[in-house]
Amino acid sequence: MQVLFHLSYTPGRAVTVALRPDGLRPSSTQSATTVQGRIGAKEADVVEMTSYDPGVPSWVDVSSRDLPATVGFYKALFGWDSFEPPGGGGYTIFQRGGKSVAAAGPAMDPNAPESWTTYVSVADADATAAKVKDAGGSVLAGPFDVMTAGRMAVFMDDGGAVFSAWQPRDTIGAELVNEPGTLTWTELASSDIERSKSFYAKVFGWAAETQQSGPMSYTEFKLADRSIAGMLALGPMHPAGTPPHWLVYFAVADTDGTVARTSELGGRTLAPAMDIPIGRFAVLADPRGAVFGVIQLASS
Repeated sequence: MQVLFHLSYTPGRAVTVALRPDGLRPSSTQSATTVQGRIGAKEADVVEMTSYDPGVPSWVDVSSRDLPATVGFYKALFGWDSFEPPGGGGYTIFQRGGKSVAAAGPAMDPNAPESWTTYVSVADADATAAKVKDAGGSVLAGPFDVMTAGRMAVFMDDGGAVFSAWQPRDTIGAELVNEPGTLTWTELASSDIERSKSFYAKVFGWAAETQQSGPMSYTEFKLADRSIAGMLALGPMHPAGTPPHWLVYFAVADTDGTVARTSELGGRTLAPAMDIPIGRFAVLADPRGAVFGVIQLASS
């Protein structure tokens, strides 16, 4: 069951956050080597991944026009290590304990805001591009090979939210999830819930289950009855002109400490730390404006 609520923050902005306690869970056909149960439950979730089913979010990266500054910020905030693959054009992989967890890359569009991008694992990036176009979306880049790591493409859905597809070869995506300093959830803010349900069903085969909580609703995207991402509606709680977008959440050991450290490093707090049944969360922005969420999961 999701946790849904709304809160305001200054100056004149608001955030709606909806988080599932399940986080990113592998199915029985996905491979993992460390099992530590379900987020927010007594049994831990799989945190070390060796493969992803097609249709499951598998990777995130942040765009930047000042990569050294961006890389330095996230390494200081999350304690990540980093390296640049040869021939990667500055693309920088973040690691935790020797496992890849996220990345930073140069911003390609000088007019686009710096932001985090969600990648969905696919079996065939070219076939996915065709499905995106057939469903009314746009192909912004690719599909193209990323050396021997995999094949990718960048898309815009029919509502305007940008996301990417990753066809794995040598690189599966995030090798750790659901532990502090790693990805734990990704969520779409949509201007038209029903249209987004239809679009992602056509592209990834996602089912969608919407639940009402008072005047607000929250949608869980599912594969094989397994929640793999979320969606909420853009509305009066968002600043005028906020476009549809995907938001990523990272697990942390100490939300308040992460908020304070973000400020020390020049970032901003958009939604202050708040307790919810599954833990304590905040929404932050790095010094260059890329927005991300963090959550300290409740003790099992």
